[in-house]
Amino acid sequence: MTTKRVGFVGLGLMGAPMASNLANAGWTVTAWNRSDAAFEALPGIDRAASVAALRDEDAIIFMLPDLPYIEEAAADLLDAWRSSAPRPGTAVVVMSSVSPTGVQRFGELVDQASGGNAIVVDAPVSGGTAGAQSGTLAIMVGADEGRFEQLEPLFQAMGTTVRRMGPLGSGSLAKACNQLIVGTTTAALAEAAELAERSGMNVQALFEVLSGGLAGSRVLDNVGPRLAAKDYAPTGPAKFMHKDLGFVLASAEAAGSATPMASAALALYAELKRQGLGDQDLAVVRQAIANLGRTPAAATSTST
Repeated sequence: MTTKRVGFVGLGLMGAPMASNLANAGWTVTAWNRSDAAFEALPGIDRAASVAALRDEDAIIFMLPDLPYIEEAAADLLDAWRSSAPRPGTAVVVMSSVSPTGVQRFGELVDQASGGNAIVVDAPVSGGTAGAQSGTLAIMVGADEGRFEQLEPLFQAMGTTVRRMGPLGSGSLAKACNQLIVGTTTAALAEAAELAERSGMNVQALFEVLSGGLAGSRVLDNVGPRLAAKDYAPTGPAKFMHKDLGFVLASAEAAGSATPMASAALALYAELKRQGLGDQDLAVVRQAIANLGRTPAAATSTST
């Protein structure tokens, strides 16, 4: 990158602190967001009138819920590039969790619209809102080696673990693997919490002892307190886990890989959405499991 200028599209729960960290690290950030309110809490970030107005930035980051939202937001930008190509080396950086094959198709679309001057890089993140706020995200990058080296300073302003995983699409596949582990582990912890509480055990005490043994994990440290407290205020909507697990299954089918855990988790998070819980925090999977359970009296009656 020739300058420390970056465009940013999407100032939600993750995007806002990520953009703020870029600005605090000395980057000139010009952002677009559908609503006005996000800018009130982000001093030092310039506002773009449209996504197309970001056409001359060295890099444009998209942090929207899924690829269809990105494609819709980028439509005017691509039209502007069809009329007048951007500078060679312009980077379109998709930091959302999206389909690995879908982002490759989006890369082809951007390449065609820009006359080959703009290149898509996928760089999804893990670490949740806490990691976004503290600048400690893990960032999984799909790009060629040269483009990764150019963009690495940009990523380092938002995360502490930044790795190139391979060509375009590899970052999204790595994130899908991440979500497989996070989604199934959270569900297992939720099951354990329900079983413990229904059996008369203190869930917080259970999680404390588990954290000192082989069952300890970053997921337990992060999500465990919310599971124990039944705190489902959203730090990231649970419905996105269903989307991400769908990417796992699609990628596994293409690779010929079995996914018994991912398949079970996909069905559970589909049930969570069916129960109307999708907009709450990922920890609400405990409530979904609780809703599937029987009362102790009913269980006893059935077994006798």
